[in-house]
Amino acid sequence: MRLAISKDAVQRALSAHAAIGLLASALLYLICLTGTLVVFYQEWQRIEQPDAPEMTAIAPEAVQHAVASVLAAEKNKPRTTHLYVHMPVEGLPRSTITTDHQAVHIDADGKIAGPEENSWSEFLLGAHYALNIPGLVGMTIVGIFGVMILALTLSGLVAHPRIFRDAFRLRTRDNHGVGLADWHNRLGVWTMPFSLAIAVTGSMIGLGVVGAYGLAGAFYKNDIEAAYAPIFGEEHAADARPAPLADIAAPLAWLAHNEPDARLTYVILHDPGTRGQHTQLIAEHPRRLIYGETYEFGADGSYHGKVGLSDGHLGQQLAASTYNLHFGNYGGLPVKIAYVLFGFALTIVVATGTSIWLGKRQRRGLHEPRLRAGWDGVIWGVPLALALTLLARILLGNGAPLIAIFWLAAIAIPLVAIVRPEPRPKTLLRRLLIVSVTACAAAALLGIAA
Repeated sequence: MRLAISKDAVQRALSAHAAIGLLASALLYLICLTGTLVVFYQEWQRIEQPDAPEMTAIAPEAVQHAVASVLAAEKNKPRTTHLYVHMPVEGLPRSTITTDHQAVHIDADGKIAGPEENSWSEFLLGAHYALNIPGLVGMTIVGIFGVMILALTLSGLVAHPRIFRDAFRLRTRDNHGVGLADWHNRLGVWTMPFSLAIAVTGSMIGLGVVGAYGLAGAFYKNDIEAAYAPIFGEEHAADARPAPLADIAAPLAWLAHNEPDARLTYVILHDPGTRGQHTQLIAEHPRRLIYGETYEFGADGSYHGKVGLSDGHLGQQLAASTYNLHFGNYGGLPVKIAYVLFGFALTIVVATGTSIWLGKRQRRGLHEPRLRAGWDGVIWGVPLALALTLLARILLGNGAPLIAIFWLAAIAIPLVAIVRPEPRPKTLLRRLLIVSVTACAAAALLGIAA
């Protein structure tokens, strides 16, 4: 039997198939764009809260005093299980203490200076890291898209055997899409090492959690901490009985004396105020990609050893290098600028790839103005939605509903473009984006903040 399907039904199915492809491209575009912007995560925090106290260093005794003050302010709340002290570093010369209940800035004397207010920076990081989806689902989706970038890069290389020979051939005139295709191919070649590195590390970060849960289920009786222990060290057994606050100043002094070249980035106090408390110091090592080595200390400040991320087995060092290689957190400002340039190039490759695909469909007689308008809504609507969230943060304060604003705008703009594809919305959206970015810059420079 032959299944009789009308031509109209086939056309609708093809349009639905194309729409699904457009949705995948939109998410990939969003991930690439937010990843490019989040390279300046530290700088965004300084712009977002310019009045926070800054310092190049803070004394161990000041850190000890600050931790004690923050915990004393939480005496009527459930006990904090993990306390983090962000130490001043070159990119973000601020000290911040984060507990299970709050995050506050401290000054160079260890006094609490006020709450940390960087909701837009955190929103941006969450959008790239997990599409603002809580839990494991968002990270897994982003990890899958990392695999997609890897597949697209390698397949693009295979599909264009002359891609390296034509690396500097650029026909700027858009003759039946030739100019756009040349930009796509040239940027794809020039950014290929970067794209491969970003794709591999992004997949490792996003899907690493899934792999850890799989290992925990297969070999560690569903103990996720045990699965991570061979790489990042073991979690100490808890003892909730009360005890005086751990000595934090002594480990800081020990590190400064014994590892003078290491740059301290974080202090982590586990189960503070209990007999099971212990301290970890995370310190960067010069000329290394690892995010840092972890040094272990007891409650009395005595040194208990290090995890081995700097000189342990190759798997440990590789795992510890993934984050910095993906986010460009090494080499200072020049590396960040390079990552932003390559990141924007990768974003353009994604955007032009879908535009080329839509152009080919149109030349084959598949005229789909709604899909074309929808893609215009994605290309210009996503950055417009990001600009609107930043403007909302500046005008409404740290409590602005950034996630709701972004996703409502990012979804509504392409949908409106699809419903009303004529005239093409590209010009209008470009103008709105310019106005929004200009308004953000003006509001920030004038100090207009709620």
